[in-house]
Amino acid sequence: MAVYSKRGDDGTTALLGGERRSKDDLRIETYGTLDELNSVLGLAAARCPDAAAGGAVRAIQGDLFALSARLAAPGTEAAGVPFDEARVTALEAILDEVDRRCGPLRSFVRPGGHEAAALLHVARAVCRRAERRLVALHRAEPVEPLYLRYLNRLADALFALARQVNHAAGFGDEAVR
Repeated sequence: MAVYSKRGDDGTTALLGGERRSKDDLRIETYGTLDELNSVLGLAAARCPDAAAGGAVRAIQGDLFALSARLAAPGTEAAGVPFDEARVTALEAILDEVDRRCGPLRSFVRPGGHEAAALLHVARAVCRRAERRLVALHRAEPVEPLYLRYLNRLADALFALARQVNHAAGFGDEAVR
C-alpha cells in the first residue's frame, strides 16, 4: 500500500469516518499539534536516561494516540482506544511522585539541563500550544471536558518529568535569577 493517496492534494484531509475538512481546520490543527507533541516525546524518550521517566513518556504517547483518535472521530466512541479519567489520575500521580523525589519547587526553573529534560521542556511548550488549540476547538465545537483537563495536567507532568530527569542525571533544578 502506498503511503500517499493524493486525496489531500486539494488542501483537505479526512476525519475518521470519511468527512473531509480543510487541512487548516481547527480540529485538524488540534490533533496535528498533538502529533507534533507525540513526536517530540518520542525523541525525549529515546534520549531519556531515567527508566521511570522514559516509561511514563511512552505511556503518555499512548494517551496522545487515543486522544487524537477521539478528536479525529467527532461524535463517535473510538473503539478499542481507552481514554478516561484514569489518564488524568495517572498524570497527577506523576506530579506527586516527582514532588516526593525532587522536593517542592522554590523558584522558577530554567528549561534545560540534560538533553532529555530539555526535550521534555520543548514538549511542555508544544503541549500548551495544543491545549490552546483544544480550547479554541471546544469554543467552536464542544469536546469532552476530560480532554481539556488531560492536556492541562499533561503540561504540568511534562515539566515535572523534566525535573525528574535532571535530578536523576545530577543536574537538579536551575533556578531563574
